Amino acid sequence: MLTGDGAYIKKINRQYILNVIFEKSKISRANLAKVTGLNKATISVQVNDLLHDELIYETREEHNAVGRRPIMLSINESAAFFLGIDLDYNQILFNITNLKGDTVKYEKVDLQTDIYEDIVNIVANRIKRYEQEFSHAKFGLAQTCIAIHGTVSNDEMIHFIPSYQWRDKNLKHDLNTRGIKNIRIENNANLAVYAEKVFHYHNSDNIMLLNLASGIGAGIIINGELHRGFHGYAGEMGHMIVYPKGKPCRCGNEGCWERYASEPAFFECANRILDRRVDTHSDVKRLIDKENPQIMTALQSWITDISIGINNIINLYNPEMIVLNSPILKSYNGSLEEINKQLTSSVSYFREIVISGLGAKSAVVGACAFGIQKFLDLPSLSLSDTNNSISA
Repeated sequence: MLTGDGAYIKKINRQYILNVIFEKSKISRANLAKVTGLNKATISVQVNDLLHDELIYETREEHNAVGRRPIMLSINESAAFFLGIDLDYNQILFNITNLKGDTVKYEKVDLQTDIYEDIVNIVANRIKRYEQEFSHAKFGLAQTCIAIHGTVSNDEMIHFIPSYQWRDKNLKHDLNTRGIKNIRIENNANLAVYAEKVFHYHNSDNIMLLNLASGIGAGIIINGELHRGFHGYAGEMGHMIVYPKGKPCRCGNEGCWERYASEPAFFECANRILDRRVDTHSDVKRLIDKENPQIMTALQSWITDISIGINNIINLYNPEMIVLNSPILKSYNGSLEEINKQLTSSVSYFREIVISGLGAKSAVVGACAFGIQKFLDLPSLSLSDTNNSISA
């Protein structure tokens, strides 16, 4: 039981109670006291405050026993809404969740421009539209978090986005000047690994997520906390050199991992040996389903290069979980078996490698969850039984 004095302990108790209500979905005051170890008077005061703020609500449970029906407490999912934005190249994903973490709206906007000012205006106008749409809620659109496919500093400045060639952009300030408030700017891989912990792997405190996309980015959780590094740029695993004096990389080095293990590297390899060109994930999946020998050869080569990098990461970080976010690996049922076969070092230890169940939505739902945690001022967050959960 947490003890102490004054406003600080009241805040800690409120956080603790909210976390338990999130975890249990429905819980009575009596059971809330048992789980938290807080006395009934404290529970009563805190619950009354949360009811007054409309963050929770009460329902009476049906039961067949003699006596009064128990009153259950639940999160008021319609009190506030949260916007996650994934600013990718050529497209922007928008995802809105309620306070419980259920997605209530998901949209994709294809971009016809790569000009920074034009895209800022598109994002700002879309946010204003959502603010109007959800203005009926007590707290409206409470938080917006934007996932960036590039390096973001600890003060939320965009250092570099390779696909756009944007450098040193203050997106938060530029949206603020357009009337948009309550914004967070974060690296997409950080939000993706955060989503895996919040929605799926609640009990894992050391997780490494690898986004194998146009490049390779990593989101890292160590001892339950996001690892950002001194400047905020940690996780640029794609620029780990795996082949000295190898293929030139846009970062300026040669032989970087993403030149061999990213999606473009796979398509380049596949199209060198295939009779017919493949350009999409659907093309690849169709050939995998047919067990096309050429696509299987390309996969084996690609998985070997993926495994080289994973081996290095395991030895550096000793993660509990490694989550791979890749639609190509997800399309091939044997991908994890093939990767595990190549991790044979006697000094490499990890618990499990899995394929992400969130896929392309990982960063945007992570952004929404990030907003929920910030809005409620919680030290941590676990969301279960949502339409973004692994069991959904």
